[in-house]
Amino acid sequence: MYVSLRDRPGADDGKSGAAVRRVSSTVVLLGVVSLLTDVSSEMVASVLPLYLTAAVGLSPVAYGFLDGMYQGVSAFLRIAGGYAGDRGGQPKWVAVLGYGASAVSRIAMLVATGFAAITAVVTVDRLGKGLRTAPRDALIAEASDPRMLGRAFGVHRTLDTIGAALGPLVAFALLAAVPGSYDSIWVVSFAFAIVGVAVLVLFVPNLRTAAGAARIGLRRTFRAVAGRRLRRPLIAAGLLGLLTVGDGFLYLSLQERDDFAAVYFPLLYVGTNIAYLALAVPLGRLADRVGRARVLVAGHGALLACYLIAAVPAGGLGLTLVVLLLLGVFYAATDGVLPALISRLVPGEARGSGIAAAQTVVALARFVSSLTFGLLWSLQGPGWSLMLFAGLLTAAIPAVAWLLRGVDAEETA
Repeated sequence: MYVSLRDRPGADDGKSGAAVRRVSSTVVLLGVVSLLTDVSSEMVASVLPLYLTAAVGLSPVAYGFLDGMYQGVSAFLRIAGGYAGDRGGQPKWVAVLGYGASAVSRIAMLVATGFAAITAVVTVDRLGKGLRTAPRDALIAEASDPRMLGRAFGVHRTLDTIGAALGPLVAFALLAAVPGSYDSIWVVSFAFAIVGVAVLVLFVPNLRTAAGAARIGLRRTFRAVAGRRLRRPLIAAGLLGLLTVGDGFLYLSLQERDDFAAVYFPLLYVGTNIAYLALAVPLGRLADRVGRARVLVAGHGALLACYLIAAVPAGGLGLTLVVLLLLGVFYAATDGVLPALISRLVPGEARGSGIAAAQTVVALARFVSSLTFGLLWSLQGPGWSLMLFAGLLTAAIPAVAWLLRGVDAEETA
């Protein structure tokens, strides 16, 4: 597909004003793909905790294992996806394979009834996510002006989050119309996922990344990813990931505390996603101005406040809304900011692999976090477990701020 020069970073460098500030059409198209895919994935994600604990009857430990799989299994393909995109210089088709695998997993939920079958379906979905994420983010970085990376990722995450907000609303409408109609959620989710794959295949330009000409080798990629510039950010990302409680656990703790009807459970995801939607671009622009590391650390301060408020024994609508708002702030300050930070610390030909390395560290850390939190919930309950994680995160935030000192000044060309 023909790609205009406006889709290349620096194509408008000789001009000033709006031309320089414009976000690439490639970024917008990838945002549309993510919007459709997130309608699909969040339809499933917003009912999955309740479905697994109430309909399937999983214990908190078993749910913690499955939530850990949901968070962390994608780590096994993130590096492979990033390297495959870099090695061939055409990350679009690696992303297509990942999006396609996730789409197939939606319809497979129709026949997955036991714990083992559901675990297998979740694994396929997360492996697809792991395969597609780094190549997609490498495309965003390749198509964007380096001065606008925070904004570009913010625009993409905004479109992504529109889908993430719509997905739970669709699930809520289906459950309200036909209580317990989980099968209808799986079918409609599959339809949205297929449309997203079609948009990616038909309309997203087949941009060749910098590695297309360089034909980067595995050894050179490893040196770039394991280099000094990435060492401290990867340690920081891993430490913070170990102390990040999955959304499902937070929402289940709010439901247990406030005892609201199960049909309203998907709306918790909507609240968080609306906050994320409103703040993704502003916080991305702020990260470009004041430093991506600073915004990343501040976002985890919002997560700390989430834990403390969710752990309060007596809640109510007001405190629930505050938790959802703060969780949205956390995602807006971290989800797009981390790849924007990492993408400028590695050479262009290894950009996808560098982003994948950070995402792999985070995914594996969150896998451990979910297993640990599920076990603590079973032993001590949600309130005590959240307070423990809040205490550990309070100690970790200053350590991470120290690790990330000066990182924004180490950008490579």
